[in-house]
Amino acid sequence: MMLSLLKSLLRSAAILFLVSFAAFCLMFGNGTGTARAILGYQATEADVQRKVVDLGLDRPLLVQFGDWLVHAVTGNLGESFFTGQTVTSALSTRVPVTLTLIILTLIFTLILSVLLGVAAAVYGGWLDKVLQFISVLGAAVPPFIIAIALVFTFAISVRMFPATGYVSPDRSFTGWILSITLPVVALLIGSVASAASQFRGAVLDALSKDFVRTLRARGLKESHVVFRHVLRNAGGPGLTVLSLQTLGLLGGAIFVEQVMALPGMGQMTVQSAQQADVPMVMGSVVVTIIIVLCVNFLGDLANSVLNPKARTR
Repeated sequence: MMLSLLKSLLRSAAILFLVSFAAFCLMFGNGTGTARAILGYQATEADVQRKVVDLGLDRPLLVQFGDWLVHAVTGNLGESFFTGQTVTSALSTRVPVTLTLIILTLIFTLILSVLLGVAAAVYGGWLDKVLQFISVLGAAVPPFIIAIALVFTFAISVRMFPATGYVSPDRSFTGWILSITLPVVALLIGSVASAASQFRGAVLDALSKDFVRTLRARGLKESHVVFRHVLRNAGGPGLTVLSLQTLGLLGGAIFVEQVMALPGMGQMTVQSAQQADVPMVMGSVVVTIIIVLCVNFLGDLANSVLNPKARTR
């Protein structure tokens, strides 16, 4: 098991390096555009070129990336080209908002998808058909469309929740709950639809195994068979799919934050990418990948606990 976890950590480090390098390559070569955006479009070409040199954007790609990487390893992600604010400081206020969305969505997704998936697999019938319909609908409708519909319904028409904005829990816990409910629900619908379908398939596969028939023949209660044995065997694939959804949730959170004006990391990333603010974009990429890798690592860890066969991989 320790060897498997070590391999997972090494893979995570390699993925973090490769994705960071790929993101840096995509940002490379736009030094003139960045300098002109900072100085304004009235700036002369000479001023723009001087700004490019001042920012160090005229250097070769590998030199720039190596310099960024050395500083990033020590925790220094640089400063914004536009505001002068350190990337770490900007992320410290933005990341908690996005993490709140993702963590709450994952928790409710796990609970609801397990309950719905098990119920659909065990009872079948109309419940199974409803789940399959919801799965197709949830996969077809993007989160920002759901967010807009929720805002019109529950914020504008009914006025149960605020349409935009975010209230920190230390300022008002009730306000925090109200401000975070609609964004979480917007992400939750599609996430539950996909994960519940996966849990349903995994439970159906486990129910067809010989050990289930043996347990039933021994007279064990159906609830004991399902929740003690079947769910443990089906939990591994379900958790793997759930952990892989993290990247999709982060992508959905970007649009939900834009629709509902939440001061999260997604909103900052979009703005920074439009301005070609390399330090801010790279900081957002690194944090995003770390979040995804951490969730996937925890998913692998839970899978190895539930499934002994996974420990030998």
